[in-house]
Amino acid sequence: YKSFGPQHWWPGDTPFEIMVGAILTQNTNWKNVGKAIDNIKKAGLLDPEKLLKHRRMIPKLIKPSGFYKLKSKRLIAFLKYFLDNYNGEASRMNIKKIGIMRNELLSISGIGYETADSILLYANSRPVFVIDTYTRRIFSRHHMFEYDQPYDEIRHIFESNLPRRVKLYNEYHALIVKLGKEYCKKNEPLCNTCPFPNILH
Repeated sequence: YKSFGPQHWWPGDTPFEIMVGAILTQNTNWKNVGKAIDNIKKAGLLDPEKLLKHRRMIPKLIKPSGFYKLKSKRLIAFLKYFLDNYNGEASRMNIKKIGIMRNELLSISGIGYETADSILLYANSRPVFVIDTYTRRIFSRHHMFEYDQPYDEIRHIFESNLPRRVKLYNEYHALIVKLGKEYCKKNEPLCNTCPFPNILH
């Protein structure tokens, strides 16, 4: 935090925009997701009911995010679930317990652990720690756990050792992503100048 400062995550003006972003960000970078969301906004369709009504436009609108045909199906599946169960209102989702809510999201075609937890944390302000590739890379390199350890086992490590606070989880995850992008890169990591303390020494 001292090195990077607050990250102001997740980008999005409304919970629904954050949900859409969480689905579109699969296998791409945020710059491309931003373009896709901008397209949806310009079309006046950043509303679950309107977007589902004009579902034929979705592939073209989200094309910048890549894998647009597959992501269109996933987004449509989510929209149907969101409207059928919560009338398109994110606040209604918070009535249910986290575990129930998480299982519902995971039952939607194309929604995996990371996407479900991103929706819970960033769109619904629920204390669920998000595990991504950067988290696995950074902490496995410091021998905190194995890179390919099951998702929920890694999530449990963080949730058991950190206070269950939404703002903390939000900032912590955002800083991990920042560190992974700028220092703990997949190839040729910048270990000598990395601000992350070497816990081995």
